[in-house]
Amino acid sequence: MRIASVTSAERGGIDQVLADVASRLQAEGLPLAGIVKDTGYASGFDNGCDMKVRVLPDGPVIKITQDLGKGSGACRLDPAAIAEAVACVENGALQGAGLFIINKFGPEEAAGRGFCGAIGAALERDIPVLVGVGPANHEAFDRFSGGLAKALAPRPDAILDWVHEV
Repeated sequence: MRIASVTSAERGGIDQVLADVASRLQAEGLPLAGIVKDTGYASGFDNGCDMKVRVLPDGPVIKITQDLGKGSGACRLDPAAIAEAVACVENGALQGAGLFIINKFGPEEAAGRGFCGAIGAALERDIPVLVGVGPANHEAFDRFSGGLAKALAPRPDAILDWVHEV
């Protein structure tokens, strides 16, 4: 099983790294599937909890959070938008992909939903999988991956070395 995770204590640190890695790999001609954060979208909230993702290889861009107002402390994740992103990935370029990237193993995946099925489908097709994992969901990801994921440093060179190796 070829699966790797990237974790960073810095909030949002993985998003930029994975988006940069995806751009570099696409420039090299590697066919990609999955999602990365749309790093050109500026969050309207101080905590950055407002985001869009880009479905690989070339779109669409989907806003996966909902506007609950500036004073809300509730989770802004939009389950319908996540389902749309999952459907785009599962119905898209998984066939023939050289790498499957998911920007974040988040609360939906920790609960066994979200991109779990797509990750499994990629692994069944022997497509290497690269997953961003935040500290809050690291234990759930370890259970999901059976502890078999290789932990990579949150640096483009370390990630690219792994991709080229697998």
